[in-house]
Amino acid sequence: MAAATFTPDGPFSLAAAVRFLEGFTPASYDDARDGVLRLAFPTDDGEAVVGCALRQKERPADGAASSVVRAEYTVLIDGKETRPAAGTPAATAVRAQIARILSLDVDGTGFGALGDHDPVVAGLQAEFPGLRPVLFYSPYEAAAWTIIGNRIRRTQAARVKARLAEERGQAVDVAGRRLHAFPVPSVLRRLDQFPGLTGIKVERLRALAEAALDGRLDAAQLRSQPAELALSGLQELPGVGPFSAQLTLVRGAGHPDLFPGHEPRLYEAMAAAYGLDAVTAADPERLAAVADGWRPYRSWVALLLRARYDGSLLNLAADQK
Repeated sequence: MAAATFTPDGPFSLAAAVRFLEGFTPASYDDARDGVLRLAFPTDDGEAVVGCALRQKERPADGAASSVVRAEYTVLIDGKETRPAAGTPAATAVRAQIARILSLDVDGTGFGALGDHDPVVAGLQAEFPGLRPVLFYSPYEAAAWTIIGNRIRRTQAARVKARLAEERGQAVDVAGRRLHAFPVPSVLRRLDQFPGLTGIKVERLRALAEAALDGRLDAAQLRSQPAELALSGLQELPGVGPFSAQLTLVRGAGHPDLFPGHEPRLYEAMAAAYGLDAVTAADPERLAAVADGWRPYRSWVALLLRARYDGSLLNLAADQK
């Protein structure tokens, strides 16, 4: 079994990440009673599946920093286990993907300072200490969720997604549990029909798989582009509208500093938290001006606001306009 360690830049709590996943409908996560975070996912290149167990010691008593996070993982290629040696391209890629999933690839040392001049942000940081965005495993999987969840209830979409993983994904044993990863693109591209999915959704999922195999859903590339360019490129994919493109960029590629432009619930949360008048609350441009004070962590603050507003750890809407 291979291993990797992560020293967070700024506060980070693995326990908070676990609580997030337990309340995040698409994850269908309920297996963290022993404090171990277990993940199973296709690699970014779509050629393998990773099973990963993450652990973190208790945070230092002064709360000024976060303790090291350790990941132990296996890589399956065509169902056969491989152990990439440390420092090899394969090991480096897996490490980078795990870091992105937990937002550990972002320097969070400046996040606490936002609360020094914004009481709302300070309250959110106190309410959700150490919580960073926990992402979909890849832009590919995030975009697939938006297609699966289009115009159906989140709980129904989560069941369909979980069943796709169980029936078409790779099984992997992680710290004494058997998990199923979402199907790799080469499998999803051959999907013919599936219970709970309409014909048009199946067609769009196949197209999405092709796009992933063509490199159009590469997380690093999406992050490196200007946000508007990345969003416009994502919206060229069948079934991906403005909301889905933003979700894919923020919650799939892990863009840390994007103010969502198609989230009415976030706007309601901002209005309630900041005591905004009706005119400001209904004006996305004015709300974006308020959010400018969150830079360079606008995505992070938006997530915390939604977590508070929803009364749970962020059940993102999957209804596509």
